[in-house]
Amino acid sequence: MRADTEWGSIPGLVRSAAQRYADVEAVVEGRTRITYAELGARVERAAAACLANGVEPGDRVGVWAPNTLDWIVAALGAVSAGAVLVPLNTRFKGTEAADVLRRSGTRLLFVTGTFLGTSYVASLRRAAGEGPGTGPLPGLPELERVVVLAEDAPADFLTWKDFLAGGEGVGPAAVRARADAVEGPWTSDIIFTSGTTGRPKGAVVTHAQSLRAYGIWSDLAGLTRGDRYLIVNPFFHTFGYKAGVLACLMRGATMIPQPVFNVHTALANLAAERVSVLPGPPTLLQSLLDHPARDAHDLSALRLVVTGAAVVPLRLVERLREELGVGTVLTAYGLSEAGGVVTMCRRGDDPTVIASTSGRAIPGTEVRVVDAEGRPLEPGTGAGEVLVRGFNVMSGYYEDAHATAEVLTPDGWLRTGDVGVLDPEGNLRITDRLKDMFIVGGFNAYPAEIEQLLGLHPDVSDVAVIGVPDARLGEVGKAYVVRRPGALLTSDDLIAWSRREMANYKVPRTVEFVAELPRNASGKVVKGALRDGPGVTGRSAAPGSP
Repeated sequence: MRADTEWGSIPGLVRSAAQRYADVEAVVEGRTRITYAELGARVERAAAACLANGVEPGDRVGVWAPNTLDWIVAALGAVSAGAVLVPLNTRFKGTEAADVLRRSGTRLLFVTGTFLGTSYVASLRRAAGEGPGTGPLPGLPELERVVVLAEDAPADFLTWKDFLAGGEGVGPAAVRARADAVEGPWTSDIIFTSGTTGRPKGAVVTHAQSLRAYGIWSDLAGLTRGDRYLIVNPFFHTFGYKAGVLACLMRGATMIPQPVFNVHTALANLAAERVSVLPGPPTLLQSLLDHPARDAHDLSALRLVVTGAAVVPLRLVERLREELGVGTVLTAYGLSEAGGVVTMCRRGDDPTVIASTSGRAIPGTEVRVVDAEGRPLEPGTGAGEVLVRGFNVMSGYYEDAHATAEVLTPDGWLRTGDVGVLDPEGNLRITDRLKDMFIVGGFNAYPAEIEQLLGLHPDVSDVAVIGVPDARLGEVGKAYVVRRPGALLTSDDLIAWSRREMANYKVPRTVEFVAELPRNASGKVVKGALRDGPGVTGRSAAPGSP
């Protein structure tokens, strides 16, 4: 039976898991260990609190927090109350988070206290503490309630404990009725992903799409009851939330969330918890293999590794199998606009296929490659833009008809903006990015968004950003900047400013000042000339800090 018809909705999946895997360990977080029955009870309590706080079906509820048990409970509780989940990137600064909250019309927000030395509450206050609203953040007038996932909170916010206590007057029957009312075609989440316009756009995905896609993912990966799954991929991304939390709920696997990737912590978790499943980007896997203390940890339980669309060196696949004894290594490709999964290798595929491609289209999905005029290219004949059509394609970007029309064709094809090649067997190899996106340590960085942010600096007249190779992170940003007349801005000044204004993975690692940017006849920056180097006019090199 298909996952979407078996469970109907994510609340249906949560209840089924609580019953089917009642005594199976669901989540391990430090010394806290809870079963699926206990997880189900916690989710129902969170759903009751959502009802008590006025959450109605279709309301947007945000979560701005790292991978924790509280994230899982808060998110699934909100969705069980019929809300639409809006996960926020934990690397966002306050202004970036406030923009997503404002444009999504989020009514309730769960936010971490202090994470990586930063007070997220203080960051939000700076970004949205003033405005026309009367709620906890006047700059976000639609945001009625903020819940801090900690023991302390400002007077106008709620602590997690007080929020949950507020739902004690809501009976189980009311919670069950609300959860039962949620249907497959309802929107389950809005995943915001940056685009070439520089504004984050929210991909709208339904319960049925999420369940069907990750039922397939779980089948192809071979996830089973009793697997122990280290979830390093962030929950704000489909790879962490859906290929992690939802997939574990489907199969009765144990979730071991890790808030930040730290190779020492990962090795300790892999050994102590007998982890058997570890999805993650190639950089994560490489750092584990190369760590000098790796042999001091027992990693023998690890049997399944799934990695993303980035090209995976064949040697990495071989080392995972030979040095760690990993039985299954798979690669996959996806994007938020297609529910996070489009193609995937199959167990038993040759290692060269796994290393050089992202596998074949998942069932119910079509993939084609087209030329510049939109004409389909025969497999093996050349590279072109990757198009996707199927059940997993979003209905559109949230309240952005123009952006939706740019990527969805009238006959249902999604233009991914990625360049790829299909081989005769249907395996997809991603070769480039039409929109100049680059990947920094597993995070997608979009030059137009970074350029827009850099353009806010008072001494910047013009700017262009490209991705350049980096030994540790794969790629990092490099900014070409035209100063305003008379400005004495240095590269270090601009990088330091950037670290205050944008997520760290977006911050350019180097800045080069130029008299002007190379442009074509239509006024567009010729980024190929920037990548080539010597052709840039008026160049004045000024290296930045790493």
